[in-house]
Amino acid sequence: MKSFKYIVYKEGDYYVSPCLNIDISSFGTTSDDTIENLKEAVELYYEDSDNFESYIDIDETMIGETFVNV
Repeated sequence: MKSFKYIVYKEGDYYVSPCLNIDISSFGTTSDDTIENLKEAVELYYEDSDNFESYIDIDETMIGETFVNV
């Protein structure tokens, strides 16, 4: 069993959740739906392969926001 870290944000009418450990993301109409969809997507990603070469082990996560004049 591996630990997978993700974030959830709202984009229009949907919630989006990218996984931080591998290049997989999912979406749904609720945040709970989105997380369940992401778990299923990760399981399907590894269903045909147990190759964890693309897995990035992340010890700690933080989310922030900043403003830049552009």
